[in-house]
Order: sequence, then C-alpha cells, then structure tokens
Amino acid sequence: MWRCVGCPEGPDWCVDTDALVAACPWLAPLGECPQDPIFHAEGDVLTHLGMVLRELAALPAFRELPEQERHIVFAGALFHDIAKPECTRVEEGGRVRSPGHAVKGVYKARRILCDEMDPPPFAVREQVLALVRWHGIPGNYLDKPDPVRAVILAAVTARTDLLAVLAEADHRGRIVKADADDTMTRVALFPDFCADAGCWGAPRAFANDHTRFHYFRTPGEHPTAELFDDTRTEVTVLSGLPGSGKDTWVRANANGRAVISLDDIRHELDVEPGDDQSAVVRAAYDRAKALLRRGEPFVWNATNVSRVLRGKVIDLSAAYGARVRVVYLEPPVSEIRARNAGRTAKVPQPVWERLFDKLDVPTLAEAHAVELPASGA
Repeated sequence: MWRCVGCPEGPDWCVDTDALVAACPWLAPLGECPQDPIFHAEGDVLTHLGMVLRELAALPAFRELPEQERHIVFAGALFHDIAKPECTRVEEGGRVRSPGHAVKGVYKARRILCDEMDPPPFAVREQVLALVRWHGIPGNYLDKPDPVRAVILAAVTARTDLLAVLAEADHRGRIVKADADDTMTRVALFPDFCADAGCWGAPRAFANDHTRFHYFRTPGEHPTAELFDDTRTEVTVLSGLPGSGKDTWVRANANGRAVISLDDIRHELDVEPGDDQSAVVRAAYDRAKALLRRGEPFVWNATNVSRVLRGKVIDLSAAYGARVRVVYLEPPVSEIRARNAGRTAKVPQPVWERLFDKLDVPTLAEAHAVELPASGA
C-alpha cells in the first residue's frame, strides 16, 4: 500500500504542518503566494493548506475511508493548490486570481510524485492527480454551461465520492468575507447531483463505447442517448514517453496491421528530431488517410503524450468512421528515463523532460477504448 507523507492516522489524527514543510521543501513557495482577500481571508496558500489538512483529518467521512483511499485524498489535498504560485495574479483593486492552477497542478504534482516522493502505483498516482484536476468541481459545477456534463467528465477520472470529501475540507479550510457565498451548500448537494447524473463514486455507464465517444465529442448531447456503433475499422493510437516501449509493443501486437511510425518516416525523409517536422507529419497523415479510405486498420506509433496531439489523430480517424483505441505505455518513470538515455537515437534529456511536463494520460473521454498500465505498475 502506498502512503502519503504526513497523512494522519488514528487515534489522534494529528496533522503537523511544520513537519510537512520540512519534509516537503516544494511546499515552501506556497507561503509566499497571496490569495483573494474576499474568499481566502486566512492569507497565503500555505496557511490555507494547513487549515484544509486539519479540517480533512477532522472529517468523519475521511476517517471512515479505507486506508489507501485516505492516503489518496490526503495527497489530493496536499497538492490541490500546488501550482498557485505560478498562476496567481493580483488585479486592480486587490482581488487575487489563480486561473488554470488545477490543470497546471496536475503536471507539477506528477513530477513531484515521480521524482521527489516515494512513487505511488500508476492507478493511485492518477487518482491523486484527478482529485487535483477536479477539486473545484463540487463547489462550481452549477456555474458550468452544462453542469451535468461537467460532473460526468470529472467522473471519468476522479472518484466523485472522494472529490466530495476533499471539497468539504477545502471549503471549511478558509475564511470567507463574501455575504452570499453558497459554496458549502453546493458541496452538500454534490453527491445527489452526481447520483442523478449517474456518476456518484464511479464513471457514468453509457449505452456502449460509441455512445460515450460521441457524447464527449458532441456538446449538448444527452447522456442517455444510445447510438448504433457503425464504425468500419479500428485505429490504434500509441501513447508514451520516449523509451516507454512503443516499438516493442508494435513488434508484439501489430499482427500484420499497417504501422505509421513517425520515427520511421523521419528516417525515410532524413529529418532529425530537432528539424522542422512538417514534412514528416504531412506524410504520416497522407498515409493514414489512404488507409482510412480503404477501411484498413492500422497503428499510429508516436509519443502522443499530449491530449491535443492525440486529438488530431483521433479527429481524423473519427471523420472516416473508425473506432479508436488508445494504448498508453508507462513502465516506472525512472526506467523510461534510463531506456531513453541508453538508446542510440535517444531524445535529448531536456526534450524528454519537457515532454514529461506536458504528459496527459489518456482517458475514456477521448476514445472508444483506452488501455492503461496495470494498477500495480
């Protein structure tokens, strides 16, 4: 079982913030980061974090969780505002905003979890990161253009029952001067709202994979719709950092299917990884279109570590009526680094680290099927 540093245990459920900061120096910048004087009158982010962790430890809902889940929720709380120092700006009139801190917090927390702490198993790590990404949803889902869609999307990766526990602690651990702040009311209603949306404690179950794929690609679609799966071929999109084993996967699993490999095309065109890649990308897409027109399945072999890059291939495939499967490969991060460093055609380490900092692990909101590492990996 993975344990998060500082996670309280019974019978006293004590949280020692000073000891946490001493053990986790990456928390120190939070003490220099201001917060909004209306909604966070307690002061800097580190002060808020200490209050949140103490409130979390006092919640019966937290204490009653199974031990591994307590450590996951505590880690989610520990990291939920980790990117605020990079995102915070003070506006005219003294109001303080931190736009994008939840999204950027995922990237920063992943690096800390992998490189500066005892690395958790893949599934545990990604659940912690999902809590970081969606920690604001229980308090702001009613502000979204489509609140039902917002909670269904969050529930693809984050357990909404754990989000509710974190959100209650987050909002108890602050001092609010606003007269009409209804955040705690929204948090209290969140479980029932998620239950009505079919995503309390688990992802929503759609009629079939194609219906789910269509739903997340079609704003305004109702989640109860049921679509006939009329896909005519399958595209397998590989995703993984350099050194994660994509070529090995192809040799073992392509089974005669065509493979579009950006590395191979670079070799054919004599283009170095640091050169202009437009000709490589153009050639790859031309080959993909030819296969899609013929209805032939194929494997797209590239890093595809960002959601945006995967989305381009997925959009093309969907336009031709293909079923899309994403296979994400991730041995231990230290092993991937070592593999890349030992390769003849290695990716320069600074480039590898930039890719790591942009990593978006694929989710079922993107494709018909997603294969992830085993939970214990």
